[in-house]
Formats: sequence, structure tokens, C-alpha cells
Amino acid sequence: MFSKRWVKLVLFLLIIVSGILVLVFWNNYISEQSKENIYNNIDEVPKKKALLVLGTAKYVATGRKNYFYTYRIEATVALYKAGKVQAILVSGDNATKYYDEPTTMKKDLIEAGIPSKYITLDYAGFRTLDSIIRAKAIFGLSDYIIVSQKFHLERAIYIAQSKGHKVIGFRAKDFANTPADYRMRFREHLARAKAFLDIHILDTKAKFYGRSEKVTYREE
Repeated sequence: MFSKRWVKLVLFLLIIVSGILVLVFWNNYISEQSKENIYNNIDEVPKKKALLVLGTAKYVATGRKNYFYTYRIEATVALYKAGKVQAILVSGDNATKYYDEPTTMKKDLIEAGIPSKYITLDYAGFRTLDSIIRAKAIFGLSDYIIVSQKFHLERAIYIAQSKGHKVIGFRAKDFANTPADYRMRFREHLARAKAFLDIHILDTKAKFYGRSEKVTYREE
């Protein structure tokens, strides 16, 4: 007969395997649901009035440039200059006065030639869910383009669609099959599991709402 110790070990392993299978299933499900709404070629992107670019740090912990940031900026600039959008909402973390993703991104967008008045900042995009919820609740956006890397974009689109937003995504360049890519993909599996809980179980709200703000659109 099996000892209690072995029974507990088998049960523990079954729980671990089941959890991994659930993560894999949910990851693939989100990818499948969003793939038809992600564009790689800027010429094929339908025009929308607004664009939401999701924030990230400009530099990694070692002080080196964060190319996920760089490529999101480049993708946003390309869409604006191609006439695909009339306004840009930058949503990111501004948890302290020493860490301000939206302002940093705005400065780089302006340096790239986008007029300041068409860039609106969301300082309370502490996580992707917050950015999506606030895009509509605070800034009145319900039909827009989201810019990020593919691994992130899929989850963002899924969240937005779950909230009733009509969105498409433009894929910023990433680092396929690199250590940075593998790290982000691992984190993304966990983030997608959290997204499931937030949307379907917990009905999680944005951390902060505040007053409504207007987005300024350029004339076509």
C-alpha cells in the first residue's frame, strides 16, 4: 500500500500538472481570440480616431535601453505619420514622482515630430487592465488601436473586447527567441491567468478613476 507521504506527493504533482495545463490552455485561447485583430503591416491597418500605447520603462534595471519601449514609440509615430490615427493616449505607471512612464513617452513622441496637443496622458495606467478600463471610462475611447508587442497585445485586446471596446492592435517590433523574450513570455502566462480572474471571477475595477478628460483630435 502507498504511504500517506506518497499519496500527498502524487496529489501535489497532479495539482501542479493541472495548473500548468490550465495556463497553457488559457494562453492559447487568448492568442486565438485576438489574432484576427492584430496587424503587422502599417499599410493594412484600418484608420481609427485614437491610439492607445501601453507604457513601459525606457530603461531596464541595469540602465540599458529597453527596446520594448523604443519599438512602441516607433510604432506609435509610424501610425500617426501614416494618418492612421488623429490622437494618441499614452497610458502608464506614474506611481511616484521619480517614476513617470507617460511623461517620458510623451517627450519622445514630441521629439519624433508629433504635436503635443494631440498626445493625452493617462498617469494611472498601473497595469494593462487599468489602462483599458480608463481608456473608455475617463477618456471616452471605445473604438481605437492598441500598440504593444505581440505577447502583450493579445492580452490587451482580449481585455478590451471583454469590456465591450471595439479595438485592433498594431504589433510593435519585439525580440523573438531571446532571453528577454522568454522572460516576458513566462510572465505573460501568469498575467493571462490573472486577467481571467480579474474579468470573469473578481470583476476587478481600475485602481483609480477620477474626473473625465478630453482627448484632442487633429483634423483630417
